[in-house]
Amino acid sequence: MPTVVLMDVSLSMTRPVSVDGSEEFQRKNLAVHGLNMLFEHMASNYRLEFTSLMAFSSLWDLLVPFTRDYNTLQEALSNLEDYDKTCVESALQGVSNVVQQEWGSACPCQVVLVTDGSLGIGKGSLRHSLQTLKHRGDDKKFPLPFPFPTKMYIMCVANAEELQMTDAMDNLEELLRLSGGDGQIFSMEGPLCMKSVQAMFGRLIDYAYSPFHAVLHCGNLSSDVQVFPRPEPVVLDEEVEPMPRSVSTDLEIIGFIEIGDISSPPVISRHLVLPIAVNKEVDEVGTGATDELEEEPSASQMAGKSPNFCVLLHGSLKVEGMVALVQLGPEWYGMLYSQADSKKKSNLMLSVFDPGAEPLPWLGKISHLGPVSEAAENPYGEDDNKSPFPVQPQVKRSYAQNVTVWIKASGLQTDVQKILRNARKLPDKTQTFYKELNRLRKAALAFGFWELLKGVADLLERECTLLPDSAHPDAAFQLSHAAQQLKLASTATSELVKNGLIYNSLYLCGPRWRQHLFVLNIVRCL
Repeated sequence: MPTVVLMDVSLSMTRPVSVDGSEEFQRKNLAVHGLNMLFEHMASNYRLEFTSLMAFSSLWDLLVPFTRDYNTLQEALSNLEDYDKTCVESALQGVSNVVQQEWGSACPCQVVLVTDGSLGIGKGSLRHSLQTLKHRGDDKKFPLPFPFPTKMYIMCVANAEELQMTDAMDNLEELLRLSGGDGQIFSMEGPLCMKSVQAMFGRLIDYAYSPFHAVLHCGNLSSDVQVFPRPEPVVLDEEVEPMPRSVSTDLEIIGFIEIGDISSPPVISRHLVLPIAVNKEVDEVGTGATDELEEEPSASQMAGKSPNFCVLLHGSLKVEGMVALVQLGPEWYGMLYSQADSKKKSNLMLSVFDPGAEPLPWLGKISHLGPVSEAAENPYGEDDNKSPFPVQPQVKRSYAQNVTVWIKASGLQTDVQKILRNARKLPDKTQTFYKELNRLRKAALAFGFWELLKGVADLLERECTLLPDSAHPDAAFQLSHAAQQLKLASTATSELVKNGLIYNSLYLCGPRWRQHLFVLNIVRCL
């Protein structure tokens, strides 16, 4: 998840902060110190994270585009200049432009806004922007909420007492609410000093940038891994009292399945699984010569030579063309698989399914799956010419019935053409003609598509006039009868809808079966 750091460089950030027994610092210096701490943490724990640095006052400026080079970000922080008043709205508009240009509107993003809590003065201030929200046209909309999913963290280089003396905290909370509510406001505790700003950014790191370490188990084998990005808690809406469910730090592989059987399942998130080298032996460096120390292999080299179950699993899944089913928690599953970035590079990936005992309907309940060796006969056949999936449900699904659905115009066109083909072969195709016509009319009445009934009636009348002289006399009679009944149905149904009546079901047959001609049930809408 990319991160945008939005640094306030207005004049209010240059206010001095007196620290006992040392030189005076500006609030900007405290903010730079905290951001350096954040960048150092991300360089060692979030090296795959893309981060951008922007500065703002009355205007905004992109100092460093999205990068993984945290040295460049720290150099840009040391060269910040001071500008004029604070204008948060223009800065947020800049964030929206930069993120959409780089990632589009589907990629979630994190925004870290570093400021001193000053709202600005006059027009362009945050107070003025929030007061005029409801009096704007479409061409001057407030940039929040962003068109992409976002989490906003507001870092205030001020303590809570200072923010509550004015309406700064209320306006910042409203800003957080407009962004979607996913995020938090952090303020300094105690006096403004280096220790307090370190504690504030430490809370941000623990809340949003702490790496997710877990242990991957498979029988007697295990491996320490890092899951990146960190899996987010999931809240089930169908529960009576929704509670967030988090991925367990113990990932248990419960079995393996072929890629063709699991197909392309729906997932809620995808993550990289990276092995972690754990040195259980304490390195002891004596007072030997420098040449002897240089000959000693480094810790990373030693870790690369030591066996690791995660590497073994990745290679096995890649060669065998299988995926590993993983239990993430009680009745919560996912899958591990190898995904190739290029011809030479691939990664071990974790896809998280929706919580539940049956996340993939065609596999049935995950707890009911078992080893192939315990089956009475090979479910894949002797020559691997069949598959036990999809599992047939015990209860017949309602969508398995023959229901007419028109998703595209081509489907409707095909149904009309089928009716016309049968109409040209009357009276031999009378039964098929009325079957298709009733199916179309039933669907049109259910959808309220009265124009379709009139259009098909006009087509049948046109076919009646185009019949050759050698046509059977009953063909013209059937066509005119069907067209008349379609027009009557469309007119009568539209009138009934206006009067509060609807058709439950309607069947159209030839004149030989007039007893089934009209509506079976008419009910009054409540």
